[in-house]
Amino acid sequence: MPYSASMLFLDALQAAGVSCIFANFGSDHPALVEAFAEAEATGRAVPRLFTCPNEMVALSCAHGFAQQTGRAQAVIVHVECGTQSLAGAVHNAAKGRVPVFIFAGLSPFTQEGELLGSRNEFIQWIQDVADQRGLVRGYVKYENEFRTAANIPQITFRAMQFAHSDPQGPVYVTGAREVMESAATPRPLNTTTWPAIEPAALPLSALDLVENLLTAESPLIITSYLGRNLAAVQELQKLAHRLGIGVLESVPNCVNFPTTDPLYQGNQWNHPKQNEALADADLVLVIDSDVPWIPTVSKPAAHAKIYHIDVDPLKHQMPLWYIHATRIFRADGYTALRQLNHWLDDRKFDAAKIAARHARQAARHDAREKRLAALETPPETTITPEFLVATLRKHLDESCIIITEAISSYHTVIDHLHLNRPGALHNSGGGSLGWHGGAAIGAKLAKPDATIIALTGDGSYMFSAPSSVHWMARRYETPFLTIIFNNGGWKSPKLSALALHPAGHAARAANPGVSFSPAPDYAAIAAAAGGAFARQITAPAELDTAIAQALHTIRHENRSAVLDVAVTPL
Repeated sequence: MPYSASMLFLDALQAAGVSCIFANFGSDHPALVEAFAEAEATGRAVPRLFTCPNEMVALSCAHGFAQQTGRAQAVIVHVECGTQSLAGAVHNAAKGRVPVFIFAGLSPFTQEGELLGSRNEFIQWIQDVADQRGLVRGYVKYENEFRTAANIPQITFRAMQFAHSDPQGPVYVTGAREVMESAATPRPLNTTTWPAIEPAALPLSALDLVENLLTAESPLIITSYLGRNLAAVQELQKLAHRLGIGVLESVPNCVNFPTTDPLYQGNQWNHPKQNEALADADLVLVIDSDVPWIPTVSKPAAHAKIYHIDVDPLKHQMPLWYIHATRIFRADGYTALRQLNHWLDDRKFDAAKIAARHARQAARHDAREKRLAALETPPETTITPEFLVATLRKHLDESCIIITEAISSYHTVIDHLHLNRPGALHNSGGGSLGWHGGAAIGAKLAKPDATIIALTGDGSYMFSAPSSVHWMARRYETPFLTIIFNNGGWKSPKLSALALHPAGHAARAANPGVSFSPAPDYAAIAAAAGGAFARQITAPAELDTAIAQALHTIRHENRSAVLDVAVTPL
């Protein structure tokens, strides 16, 4: 077997730091299948291959891995069919700013045997489309095609450079069978001349932000995903505590600030009311947030000064976006916070003003904590989401990483887990459901010693292709715990309808179009496909023991566990 373009591609991915390839092979991939077999037979080092029966799961695996490591992994899919099956996961990677390298084959461009790889199956006419790359062009940072073996490394390294440069995101490259089968020349591969762009810093003109942070009566910081960089959390804490600034999370994707800190002012999602901390602020610093507030229900006071810091402050993928900021800075959040803290090193503070800020924020924080604690009261009959999360909290330790796709219970998870450790929680950052299963596998591959716990609604569980997920978890020994918040259907669409039509027909109907009755046996799907520990929980008294059993299973029996927990119904 001569050295081929596909072998060169695998070598380029290996040189670029890719350790995992999540693949769903098709008729466009004979050369890649051969290249993997050759590497296994000869002992040549290439990224580890993971067979993924579902493309959404494949990309979600790469997504979850990158969240833990910061490094893009590779996904291989089948022509335009596999590309379309990625659709929801591409959205999540784009909106979540997650680096990932996607490769898709193309139908052969010859049909009479002119080149090795020429068309020899009927499907190759049907799967030949006019603009395959156009299917994902609105979501990826870079898209290109391998047209010759000669520059496969250069295109691969350039794509990875885009993926890892801010704002990070997915990249997409295609290659036809004839190109991937063609002969290539082995060569030394060096990626040192393809670095990601260095993080951007604040300009000196941003010094006025420091002045305003010092003079404001009630400043507030809002963030959603600053904690994707774990070091940024410490810088945010430093700034907040020096100046007594409250921190509010809006649609948080991760742990951005310790939730038990007295300066923590909670998190807002689709809450249909004005946020008190936001209304009280006379200066708002928005840093790393796509949706800092929803102005139809909650927004800053008219007199508040708004500053905005983000690596993509224009939100170039969002046609409609503005927050009426006074000043806007394109800068990396961690770098900007380090600068602000450095500029404050030589400043004198009004101690009385700072103390008053601390007291005001702490009082609001304590009142909030009391309200949340009251919701954790053990119920007599039906398990509440608050009680479920509080019970889980008792079992968590420093090894635990939470993967959350709890949707209508997103805020409940963050409110009641009391997470303080950066990196302890992740969601997709996007809005396409079904991410959690693959993401849990990817997280476990990246951190084998971690205890991975996926929290999901019953709807998002069905979206996740659980039979594929749990087959993969058993084959690749990546056990994790899934807890299903089973409320009997899609709660979020019902809430959306009620928000606009509170007294309409939908409000009077039982559950129009959102019920999952009769419900499938969700846990049994995982047991059948992946040998998972499976249990349905309906009574509050069963919950604590079931969680302990499930965690013992994943930690000591090396198999996954699924708890289907019946919570307050629709």
